[in-house]
Amino acid sequence: MTPEQPSQRPTVISIRGLKKAFGEREILRGVDLDVHEAENVVVLGRSGTGKSVLIKILVGLLRPDAGEVVVLGQKVHQLSPKDLDALRRRVGFSFQSSALYDSMNVSENLSFPLTMNTKGLGAGEVRERVEDALEAVGLAGSRKQMPSELSGGQRKRIGIARTLILRPEIMLYDEPTAGLDPVTSSEINDLILQVQQNYHTASIIITHDLACAKSTGQRVAMLLDGEMLRVGSFAHVFESTDPRISAFYAYNFMQSEQT
Repeated sequence: MTPEQPSQRPTVISIRGLKKAFGEREILRGVDLDVHEAENVVVLGRSGTGKSVLIKILVGLLRPDAGEVVVLGQKVHQLSPKDLDALRRRVGFSFQSSALYDSMNVSENLSFPLTMNTKGLGAGEVRERVEDALEAVGLAGSRKQMPSELSGGQRKRIGIARTLILRPEIMLYDEPTAGLDPVTSSEINDLILQVQQNYHTASIIITHDLACAKSTGQRVAMLLDGEMLRVGSFAHVFESTDPRISAFYAYNFMQSEQT
């Protein structure tokens, strides 16, 4: 599968002049980025460059030191706690660790956020939503399995299904292929594209994996040294003669050899 070409659709995420530091360490130094409706944007960079900090700011888990973040037309850091909770229900967050509850089976893991965040659903509708989400990620027969019985790739899929069950308008993926073998990583990349096509979500995909970036991103934003050095297609980004971007190739391949 290959991503569609980007189109000029309404902007659902707008980031301007975003800065964040921890003590004297500057993590983000004036980041600008737009994401359009039903578009996959990859934020690519090595570990520790602020990729995860960026998406935590998007959902209000961290406050920026400067700049503005607008998500689905709302200025995130001007929202009341109630309005921020409502916005978060429209944004799905697929954690790097999958964040499943080990004491719950797959069905219970999926139904928990649904019953907590959606009032008035009957047991039959909850069951139907669980089954639809599992079918969407190719694990329709896993309802009764425990997380400990799942492979790493299956846990990633269930984590994505648990996010999809709330039918978000935006998906945020944090290192979706981390720790997976190449075949399973390719399957997760395909799943990210299927989610985009079937649910018409806009997505930010945080990764340091070149294969993931090339497979899933309609646009790629290279985040290095706290700045977006280059934004565009995968080919455009890596046409750059900037030595920092060239060095990222070497870093990526060294990481691959170590895993």
